[in-house]
Amino acid sequence: MTKAVRVHKVGGPEVLTYEDVEVGPPGNGEVRIRQHAVGLNFIDVYFRTGLYKAPGLPFIAGNEAAGEVLAVGPGVTNFHPGDRVAYYYNLGGYASERVIPADKLVKLPDHITYEQGAVLMLKGLTVWYLLHKTFKVEQGHRVLIHAAAGGIGLLACQWARALGAHVIGTVGSKAKADLALANGCDHVILYNEENFVERVKQISRGELCDVVYDGVGKTTFPGSLSCLRPRGLFVSFGNASGPVPPFPLAELNNHGSLFATRPKLNDYVGTRKELLEGADTLFAAVINGKLHVPINHAYALKDAAKAHVDLESRATTGAAILRP
Repeated sequence: MTKAVRVHKVGGPEVLTYEDVEVGPPGNGEVRIRQHAVGLNFIDVYFRTGLYKAPGLPFIAGNEAAGEVLAVGPGVTNFHPGDRVAYYYNLGGYASERVIPADKLVKLPDHITYEQGAVLMLKGLTVWYLLHKTFKVEQGHRVLIHAAAGGIGLLACQWARALGAHVIGTVGSKAKADLALANGCDHVILYNEENFVERVKQISRGELCDVVYDGVGKTTFPGSLSCLRPRGLFVSFGNASGPVPPFPLAELNNHGSLFATRPKLNDYVGTRKELLEGADTLFAAVINGKLHVPINHAYALKDAAKAHVDLESRATTGAAILRP
């Protein structure tokens, strides 16, 4: 038996139940791992509340973690007991031990800690595809990053700055503004005190942004569209405040022939080759100093409900982990 956090019915944080579960031996193509750190993400909230549908009930929450290989199943040749590994994989992460397909794992370099690995596989790979694939950020681009002091936001600000972009971020408090400025933002907008659209116009001297990265959703839409230059790209990749409401395509025309996309990580690491490309690029950015991984909060796995309360109330900054 091992410990895990399961959801027996969708709802508030109180539905996260810390309990014993049975973990069997790894099957063909599978690996059993002991987890040292588990990433905390808003997608975990979406599954818990039912906004995103789990395959069935009950399910174990969690989508990214890092640990060590305990055993490998038949047909697994590229991993061995004792290997340090990390993964992004839908559900099953909130556990002390688990079995997972070997092709979803990547090996952690010696200079990447378990804690860093646990928050890089979803958040870090998301930033990788957003800045390198969805829109290729280059020298001179102007980018707007909402929730700039969050787990994804801080990594995105750092990496965009390293790529030569002019980075504007939005945050909800002065403390978060200071954090965003220390992690690559050139300008920070306090969205509770300022109209972020008007501030973007002032900062950019009317030239607006090449791309807006919006993981907030309902409360930042449609303002995000008004921050884009003609033919700019609106990247909606999350729903922290609720989903973006349906809108007529003519809105994109009205704001200057804009482009819009709603990407997800699975479509950018759908093959083993893509996963390794993203992980290699990401780990290299950390090792060479382009990316610092700020892990500002740690909770015991049994306290997952408290972690969700803090996450949803915007009480967290940077990345947060659960310790099994």
